[in-house]
Amino acid sequence: MTKLIILGSSNAIPDEKHENTHMVIVSNKRAILIDCGNSPTLRLRQVGVALEELTDIILTHFHPDHVSGFPTLIMNMWLLGRKAPLDIYGLQHTLDRVNRMMDAFDWNNWPKFFPVHFHYLQEGEMTPVLATDEIKIYSTPVSHLIPNIGLRIEHLSNQAVVAYSCDTAPCPSVVNLATGANILIHEAAGEILGHTSASQAGEIAAQAGVKRLYLIHYPTGDFDSQSLIPQAQTTFSGEVALAKDFMEIPF
Repeated sequence: MTKLIILGSSNAIPDEKHENTHMVIVSNKRAILIDCGNSPTLRLRQVGVALEELTDIILTHFHPDHVSGFPTLIMNMWLLGRKAPLDIYGLQHTLDRVNRMMDAFDWNNWPKFFPVHFHYLQEGEMTPVLATDEIKIYSTPVSHLIPNIGLRIEHLSNQAVVAYSCDTAPCPSVVNLATGANILIHEAAGEILGHTSASQAGEIAAQAGVKRLYLIHYPTGDFDSQSLIPQAQTTFSGEVALAKDFMEIPF
């Protein structure tokens, strides 16, 4: 069964119970990591996904809370003797900076390093990212402080759709991305530059006609997140829940 597992749900400041927002899609043949929070190696192990099973990484944008775990993840794979190629997807803005970050670690000279293939995505709505015999994934630019993408994951056998806004201010492209989806996973960092409040996320879910809304990338630790669900319910009549670390969302 194909499922999406939340590996982290916090905004840029994690706490003991909430890691930075990232997630993994697990299907029969692929394990696809979406972003790299602080400790993806540990989180993947905790949900039963071995590093050698990881086939793809999608990096939404080059902010530290979404890419800081990438160097150690790649190093861990190498040290564990990975041989299989790894496919990495993202915008040119993102992947160029990831390459420069890894060049600082001289990764091209690591002995017996496994193949890494970069796939540069176009900055257009519903850009194909990858397709298998189980799922198709599309990306769409969203409204953040730097170039960033949201994702739409379509399950082919039962037509289930999960959309993920990533970090964004309210924008029509997220509505288009999520139109008709069963589930929208939408950030709720607050009504600040480049981000969205819970009530605004509810508005987007309503406009897109989704069935269920999961709030993610929300304030944790000393910041109250308990009022987020009631806030979203003021603008969205469907089901609302907080995405939580280790939560499994089946397709």
